[in-house]
Amino acid sequence: MKDLSIKNILGVTNGKLLVGKEDYIVKSYSKDTRTIKNGDCYIGIKGENFDGNLFWEQALENGASTVIVQNVDIDSGKMKKWADKNIIKVENTLEALYSIARYKRNLYDIPVIAITGSVGKTSTKDIVANVVAKKYKTLKTEGNNNNNIGLPFTILRMQDEEAAVLEMGMNHFGEISLLNSIANPNICIITNIGTSHIGNLGSRENILKAKLEILEGSKKRAVIINNDNDLLHKWYEENKKNYNIKTYGLIEKSDIMPKDIVLGEQNSKFSCDISGNEERITVPVGGEHFILNSLCAITVGEILGIEQDKIKEGIEKFELTKKRMDIIELQNGVKIVSDAYNASLESIRASLKVLSEFKDNRKIAVLGDMFELGDFAKELHEKVGKEVVKNNIDILIACGENSKYMAEEARNSMGEDRVYYLENKEDIEKLLKKIVNKGDVILFKASNGMKFYKIAERMVELWKRKN
Repeated sequence: MKDLSIKNILGVTNGKLLVGKEDYIVKSYSKDTRTIKNGDCYIGIKGENFDGNLFWEQALENGASTVIVQNVDIDSGKMKKWADKNIIKVENTLEALYSIARYKRNLYDIPVIAITGSVGKTSTKDIVANVVAKKYKTLKTEGNNNNNIGLPFTILRMQDEEAAVLEMGMNHFGEISLLNSIANPNICIITNIGTSHIGNLGSRENILKAKLEILEGSKKRAVIINNDNDLLHKWYEENKKNYNIKTYGLIEKSDIMPKDIVLGEQNSKFSCDISGNEERITVPVGGEHFILNSLCAITVGEILGIEQDKIKEGIEKFELTKKRMDIIELQNGVKIVSDAYNASLESIRASLKVLSEFKDNRKIAVLGDMFELGDFAKELHEKVGKEVVKNNIDILIACGENSKYMAEEARNSMGEDRVYYLENKEDIEKLLKKIVNKGDVILFKASNGMKFYKIAERMVELWKRKN
């Protein structure tokens, strides 16, 4: 255990202790008064729509031992009331959070694996963490806590872990750089460079530049890339002498490659050389992209010296974070594929390819808008329409301001009777109730703000999960 004292916190944040004892040891941290536990250190975070600093007393009332706040006036009466607690005042609580997390991270001499990329970060994290956990007690990012608040709070959860697998997300330049400075990873993974957030960054080349911020620091770090991605492959060819790069891929010649691939509806199989011995591996989720994720996990396993049978076990028994490729079989014979946490051209393409593997079923794609595309929105939604046609989807239901472009594009090849464009999300459920037949497979995919996962949940409740 490497817990921090109040004195440590004061030292790294340049904070002022209003009430409390410098030798008090803080073991856990929180930013939410609703879920706070006894003994937590509450850090008041000011967001766009709320100010967590205003709830410092509520945090103490709910069991917090310590609060860190900014821009809060605390009179002598309140200091007397909370004399048995610790109250720290800082200039900026976000900067304080970063500083505390950096300090704690640097107390641990352990493998820290950082994962970024346009798509596939969370699923890759899930597989990699399960492989790493076969040798080390492993901390991993929970859910999608991959931003400037989620990542430092993840690091502050460190106790007796022997490794950490951390996801890093971004929307703009500089964000990965900040996360990298906090996490100080010794293994860096870039899954791909696609079109997510292209409206903010202007081009895929700029997205690559932003993702490469993960490499800032020591060039001795191991760098793992998807060599099939065009921009990453080009970067690799230009920089392979400058970094310790390991590659994986299905197409481009790479350090780790599969063979004898068999794609199924709900799993995939492939053979791969692991540490000089061939293994046959079954990935418990359908889709070619999960084979790529597995190759990445094999690469990490080899770097960390994990035994080949443990690498295989880690892949074959991993569990996906919820709302990502959840396949639910219902009592009426219908299957729901809920992959509606987020969406980009690349992730929709991958999901449609999985849907296409259901050869004996009628395939319905319920697709919504992709966000943060800016001037590229029309073009990229039209490309989704082409992907629907390419994957022989039987029915497209499109809903959202820009989804009309995917519907228009698909209609050119599929005809009017197989493509529906709806302006209101409420109409999706009504339409599905009318047109769905026994044995249909329905994919729900859209950016998180569309909340299509809620529609999928209601459909599951309507038709009930099969026991």
